[in-house]
Amino acid sequence: MTDTIIVLTEDTLSSSDVDKLIALHADETYAYRVLVPADTDRPLVSTIIDNLSLGELREAWDRARGKEPSQPEAKATADEQLARSIAAFEAAGRTVTGAVVDDDPLPALKSAVADGDVIEIAVVTYPHAVEDTFHRDWASRAREELQVPVLHLYSGTSELG
Repeated sequence: MTDTIIVLTEDTLSSSDVDKLIALHADETYAYRVLVPADTDRPLVSTIIDNLSLGELREAWDRARGKEPSQPEAKATADEQLARSIAAFEAAGRTVTGAVVDDDPLPALKSAVADGDVIEIAVVTYPHAVEDTFHRDWASRAREELQVPVLHLYSGTSELG
């Protein structure tokens, strides 16, 4: 079995995100497994707050009107994000697999950790004002429930969540 780092992301990983993840373990060669949730059911208020804090007025308005992606739309988006993220790891010369998971990624993380070869989980998201503040974000929930180190990075930056 190869030691694996699970990378849970809500969007396509950029090459700089991948470089930062690889640099965390520059002296080791690990396999990576990317998980991308097909997100169709985000909490209303916290999503609108996140959209507004990031200057995403159109997205906030759409969410306030109840517009959410259908299951096929969410799956297609997640498939595309996964394929691009895998390509970024492959371009960096790393062994990588991946999967699209349900809205709530915690069951998929639990299953992956139960397989026994996961040494770390890296969660890569955009800042989420409400979830991050009240520790209800994916990384905080994973830290509470799983017995492996969990690192939270903000996409496109070198900031830790």
